[in-house]
Amino acid sequence: MPATADTARRGGTVPVTGPSRAPGRRRSGWLPLAYLLPGFAVYAAFLLYPLVRSAQLSLYEWDGLTLGTFVGFQNYVEVLTDPVLRASFGHTLVLIGFYAVLPVLLGLPLAALLTRARVRGMPFFRTVVFLPQVVAMVVVAVAWRRLYDPDGPLNDALRAVGLGSLARGWLGDYTLALPAVGLIGTWVQLGLVTVLLMAGMSRIPTDRYEAARLDGAGPVREFFAVTLPAVRGEVAVALTLTIIAALKTFDLIYVTTSGGPGNSTAVPSYEVYRRAFEQGQVGSAAAVAIVLTALIFVISLGVNRIADREEK
Repeated sequence: MPATADTARRGGTVPVTGPSRAPGRRRSGWLPLAYLLPGFAVYAAFLLYPLVRSAQLSLYEWDGLTLGTFVGFQNYVEVLTDPVLRASFGHTLVLIGFYAVLPVLLGLPLAALLTRARVRGMPFFRTVVFLPQVVAMVVVAVAWRRLYDPDGPLNDALRAVGLGSLARGWLGDYTLALPAVGLIGTWVQLGLVTVLLMAGMSRIPTDRYEAARLDGAGPVREFFAVTLPAVRGEVAVALTLTIIAALKTFDLIYVTTSGGPGNSTAVPSYEVYRRAFEQGQVGSAAAVAIVLTALIFVISLGVNRIADREEK
């Protein structure tokens, strides 16, 4: 009688052994890392290394040609004390309102309307709403610059309805130039925000709306009780993308105003370009870039933390 049967007859326990794994098929702990290594190598080469290199250059006073001089954190002190640089970061905060807050406020009811309303030609309307996202920003900037010209269509329309006193060179006005550029950002980002919100609203079960209507909820209460809580994740994604777009905007400013009139529309991204390639202050430009990167990271992290907390 085999030993295992004899052991079982005596009331003992029989050791249970699983199928043996071939040594060659044994899973290695480093195998998942090996799959990630190519992607990480590309990420490090094109993002991490330039970022580290920029941080290094930000500690020097360098014109890009001659030998640099180590100045420590002097360039960062300049970012905090230079009124032009401080104003540029303030302008970016204003653009966040136009690029992020306003598109979300407009996109929520627009997405709800396009999702819930039964309108003929809905794919056409969705395409029209998203169209600004597929047009190159340079083309958008050139078109809107022509729209804002003193003899452009906007001023012609104002004169046609008897509001000629409001006509002006919008991009040349010290007070209105920044809001005028911000409205372009609102127009561009509205399509992206609306499509993201529509994707979230299309996943809401219809029985929730039916239950809300049975409880006597109207369209407005239905929106705030059912639709808005269900798309918090999409709102967080939309805010993250649009805030990043506002903070790093460059081409729109470069084509429409070049930071003018004066410095009324200067933003950090444009200051990086101007200091590095026009004024030969590469170290100062690198410091502005590092501060801008840190600001983007902090704001994006804050938005996602708030969204996660609300979902819980």
